[in-house]
Amino acid sequence: MWSLLLLHPFWNLVLSCILLISAFAGADASDISIAVSNMTLTATKFTPEVLLTAPRRSPAVPNAKGTKALFTVTTYSFETHRKTSQIRLLDIESGQSTLLVDDLSASEPTWIGDDEFLYLKSGEKGNTTVLVDKIARPGSQAYEVTTIKARISNIKIKELTNGTVAFVCSASATPDGQLSNPATAKKPYSSAKVYTSLFVRHWDEWVGEDKNSLWYTALEKKNGRFTLTGNGLVNALAGSKLESPVPPFGGTGDFDISPTGLVFVAKDPELNPALYTKTDLYYVPLKTFAEEQPPSPQIVETPGLEGYTNSPVFSHCGRKVAFTRMRSKQYESDKPRLMLLPDIGDLSKTEEFFATDDGEGAWDYRPETILWSADDKSLYVTAEKNARVHLWEVPSNPADAKDTPSVIKTADGSVNDIRLLGEADSSSKLLVTSTSLVDNSCYSIVDPSANSTDIVSSNSKQGKTFGLSRSSIGDITFKGAGDYDVHALVVRPSNFDENKKYPLCFLIHGGPQGAWQDGWSNRWNPAVFAEQGYVVVSPNPTGSTGYGMALQNGIKGQWGGRPYEDLVKAFEHIEQNMPYVDTDRAVALGASYGGYMINWIQGHPLGRKFKALVCHDGVFSTLNQWSTEELFFPIHDFEGTIYDNRAGYEKWDPAQHVNEWATPQLIIHSELDYRLPITEGLAPFNVLQSKGIPSKFVMFPDENHWVLKPENSLVWHEQVLAWINKYSGVEKETQGVKEIAVVEDKRQKTM
Repeated sequence: MWSLLLLHPFWNLVLSCILLISAFAGADASDISIAVSNMTLTATKFTPEVLLTAPRRSPAVPNAKGTKALFTVTTYSFETHRKTSQIRLLDIESGQSTLLVDDLSASEPTWIGDDEFLYLKSGEKGNTTVLVDKIARPGSQAYEVTTIKARISNIKIKELTNGTVAFVCSASATPDGQLSNPATAKKPYSSAKVYTSLFVRHWDEWVGEDKNSLWYTALEKKNGRFTLTGNGLVNALAGSKLESPVPPFGGTGDFDISPTGLVFVAKDPELNPALYTKTDLYYVPLKTFAEEQPPSPQIVETPGLEGYTNSPVFSHCGRKVAFTRMRSKQYESDKPRLMLLPDIGDLSKTEEFFATDDGEGAWDYRPETILWSADDKSLYVTAEKNARVHLWEVPSNPADAKDTPSVIKTADGSVNDIRLLGEADSSSKLLVTSTSLVDNSCYSIVDPSANSTDIVSSNSKQGKTFGLSRSSIGDITFKGAGDYDVHALVVRPSNFDENKKYPLCFLIHGGPQGAWQDGWSNRWNPAVFAEQGYVVVSPNPTGSTGYGMALQNGIKGQWGGRPYEDLVKAFEHIEQNMPYVDTDRAVALGASYGGYMINWIQGHPLGRKFKALVCHDGVFSTLNQWSTEELFFPIHDFEGTIYDNRAGYEKWDPAQHVNEWATPQLIIHSELDYRLPITEGLAPFNVLQSKGIPSKFVMFPDENHWVLKPENSLVWHEQVLAWINKYSGVEKETQGVKEIAVVEDKRQKTM
């Protein structure tokens, strides 16, 4: 079989077209390796275009029998400048998928039986229609359950003992507790916004009067069709001053339902949300989900733990709830403790897994997703360890969890979703969705009892259709600034030859309590840089998650200290131990805290080791940290407020060292970034330009802390790659890359 090498942008466009044609024709859109006249069309040159046009799959959600699974897949075409979205059905035995719904306005497919699924369809005037369809002959039997005059999302359903189905979703509520619909709301004559409390703005929005809320109703089946049992959605949080899901990123993981009621997390309404992370677990008892007046939410008590609460999940019996809770109410990245509410009838008694007398806990990792086993005897949880998100099994009774858990074998990379595969079987296997540095979506069957995994469907055939391979992935470990090890991921070009030398691409992660993972990213993808001809090294220095809390917590009061020294040690290790890396042609890039570190490096000796720097949404001056929205973050990391500990902010201020700046630098910042306002990008650009240092400023007026829109993302990649390739000496592809002088207004619509 021949391999057609896509080394030219034209063939990248051909690939995109074939992907869309395949999807429209009802072929398996998750399989982007297409046989054409005995030739396999394979993107052996992994470019930004390939990254951004590749189909993106949601996690797969199996039916109760464990034979089929629902998922969505979206694509974007740079030829048509349009996005497509499909709901597809995966046959778990064969790994093949079929098309159910081809509609950009359709979303959130949810099983409502073994052969029926419910989904949402957004419509005009802010309306949302709830539809039900059958997997056999989809479309021909679809019918409308109801149309809601508002945007709803995050749906969950649960069969009740009386034969009806509980339906819960999130939607915005007005101050008087009614459904909010900005599309039809009366518009004010003035655009003024007046605030007397925080938040003023959050993430990428100015905060208004409307708040997130959870709404419920019940569905019953009559004459073969589901209908509402009552008069519509009921606001479960009306009059409580509570908000759930918690902005800005809360979703279905913030609540759960069972035949006994609803549990959810919400911030403490008595504390300033900008200063404190305190998020409590609440319970609303419901029997029919048709109650017109919901009972008041009741708080679940967790003495000694006052931080974020996350991931509440009912047991199958509906009487127990597993969740996570942090201790500190001002540390957003504190260790989540795995918790159990043994009886929903007594909210005053909760138990912590792996508890110790010193309060630190015996398990040093951070549980995130939680899933009950079919017999409720075990919990399956995900937690990060050494740059990979693993799957772990824990006895569901804390008293039985005497030993720290061990890892269950899964596919390469990082787990991002777990589901039971056949709830009726007490020894059920799991359907796991994962990603890796070479594959953007993999569905596999995991058998915890056998500690085995079998791949059902890989979106890229484990990277082959991207021209990527696990053989390009590696890692290094070296001594940090103190008596501890530091780990880094390494990605080499697909055509790597150990006898040649490749310039270093040094990536610095954000957070700072975060980590580079063996997982896919559509924004910062190491393979994109590697395929330009770099060896990419992504260190996880002090402050990184997944290596124990001591390393993570070591960044407190040390923003430019230990992490910087760890990065210096990383560079030295590369110089001394990786002969195929050309450190004389090194470039460094970072975003958010990584952007802070770029500015810090610029003013310190390590900055002279790089030919060019790239700072995305970084920090110019730590004295400006109080222009952010979540103030608990600088309070924790800089050990106090700016008025109580100004010296702690000044100590690690990049702006104090601008006299040393000398390396060419690209700065990218976006107008809607309210976490780090755009002035944090303008100020360093002003300094660089005033000092005569080669520099460029790229601004996106319609993006936030992340560049998410495909056309903008393509420009981002073009500008970043052109910049680093210019100074590293890597031969750049001129197609699609346009230099700008002062202002660049890219990819305008030509209507």
